[in-house]
Amino acid sequence: MERKLYRSRKNYMVGGVCGGLGEYLNIDPNLVRIFFVLLMLEGIGVAVYFILWIIIPREDEVIGPEGSQFHPSDLGERARQMGQEVGQAFRQPQPNTAMWAGIALILAGIFFLLRSLPFPWLNWLDRDLLWPLLLIVGGGALLLRAIQWRE
Repeated sequence: MERKLYRSRKNYMVGGVCGGLGEYLNIDPNLVRIFFVLLMLEGIGVAVYFILWIIIPREDEVIGPEGSQFHPSDLGERARQMGQEVGQAFRQPQPNTAMWAGIALILAGIFFLLRSLPFPWLNWLDRDLLWPLLLIVGGGALLLRAIQWRE
């Protein structure tokens, strides 16, 4: 069976991007959400999320064996649709969205607070060391999950 990448309508917090990526990669969508929070700390997470939101079709738009294809002419319509979905997400938020947003803000605050403290033992928070470590841990978690899934 061929897997298709789509924005999840069942497992979503805001736009369904992380839920759809998690389902496509066969990993817990919360790991994808944590990855996006980490990308947001670097300043590119929001832009990447919105680009994926526009490009990846909703689950109910994936039709037929070839699925929904993205065409540059659809960009305006998809951006308008994203704006409507953002408005709906603010009017009727998912119950867990506020909790996850709160956790993300607290973790981001702790991260930036610790980075600003002048203690030498906090040098591991440096981006040059932190990102490679996070990539290694994330890759290891994905490999472990893939090995367990095959068994």
